[in-house]
Amino acid sequence: MSTDPAPPNPGISRRGLLGLAGAGVVGAGIGVGATVAVGHASSTDSGAAPQYPFFGDHQAGILTPAQDRLHFAAFDVLDISRDELRELLSDWTYAANRMTAGLGAGEYGPASGPYDSPPDDTGEALDLPPAGLTITFGFGPSLFDDRFGLASRRPDALIDLPHFPADLLTDALVGGDLCIQACSDDPQIAVHAIRNLSRIAFGRASLRWSQLGFGRTSSTTKAQVTPRNLFGFKDGTANIRAEETDAVAESVWVADGDGPDWMTGGSYLVSRKIRMTIETWDRTALREQETVVGRTKGEGAPLSGGEEFTEPDFTVTGRGDVPLIAESSHVRLAHPSQNDGAALLRRGYNFVDGNDDLGRLNAGLFFICFQRDPRTQFVPIQMNLAKNDAMNEYLRHVGSGIFAVPPGAKEGRPIGAALFG
Repeated sequence: MSTDPAPPNPGISRRGLLGLAGAGVVGAGIGVGATVAVGHASSTDSGAAPQYPFFGDHQAGILTPAQDRLHFAAFDVLDISRDELRELLSDWTYAANRMTAGLGAGEYGPASGPYDSPPDDTGEALDLPPAGLTITFGFGPSLFDDRFGLASRRPDALIDLPHFPADLLTDALVGGDLCIQACSDDPQIAVHAIRNLSRIAFGRASLRWSQLGFGRTSSTTKAQVTPRNLFGFKDGTANIRAEETDAVAESVWVADGDGPDWMTGGSYLVSRKIRMTIETWDRTALREQETVVGRTKGEGAPLSGGEEFTEPDFTVTGRGDVPLIAESSHVRLAHPSQNDGAALLRRGYNFVDGNDDLGRLNAGLFFICFQRDPRTQFVPIQMNLAKNDAMNEYLRHVGSGIFAVPPGAKEGRPIGAALFG
């Protein structure tokens, strides 16, 4: 694990240490003022996964090259004060900074410290590199009720998502006061991050729902090849890439003047758990599958012709003057030209959660997108898809969330510090 020196950061509060100890006795010598040296240099081993710094102008895990594994979690804040909420975010910042650098969540780690107290790290990541770990935090609409005096600080863009046609949402998979997105190329590292942040939150926030994901379904840089979803099609060919700086500025980051100052440089995350009716899809003819998607299954080229990255031409017709890319196809309906130019940065993942009572795979897409304003981006795009997309025959939207993702934390100031003034 990394031991590169860096300026010290505030330690975990006594309340957070109680969480790490499972509400047990806190070991002597671990106080509020504990510090840690954490380095942020990328790995010099060309064969190792890169290491991404936690601190920065924007949070990592948005433009970062999409990793292969995900553990996403939403939390409900318990009956605590405004100051205790701030303290929780400070504790999470401290631990996230350590874990993204390949260190344990607490000062001592999993194999040292007071022998008669629980370790301050769970230990399953001991001896493992961070594997490109990023930890991204967000605030849900419900955080801005009357509990913490934050109602006046709620951005107008942090809306309550409308009910979309054909939604079959499960209450237990919707919402949350806070969210954490942990991404890594090692599933054990991503799980370790959520596990330890959940421990730190003990008595202050409880896990509402969580989702494991594998096999990214989008590329966020031009160096990444386009992955495939569980329907077997390339997914996210037209996704915004980090190198497209103008598109990123236009569609991803909240600009000065868009809303409250504390969100400038941040973004808005929308998550949707979308179950795929795998068995029905698998019995569908290839011609129908390609018509529904609007692309070829092998190359991923638009049905209007060309190669994968050829821009779809929705005016091209075939026999009987029928458009080669059907009007009800997913590609057409999701395209910016059909949505007043609106585009999203996607960071979705496949999931398989076993099977249901009928023996069918409980599998699909855990969709994540980032945007500058969901009112003009996700909502109209999803409404268009929900009303007209032929793919709806094979999909069920069962979970949903929206979160304000503040700009990156600075050393000495925890994530979301500007929210509290």
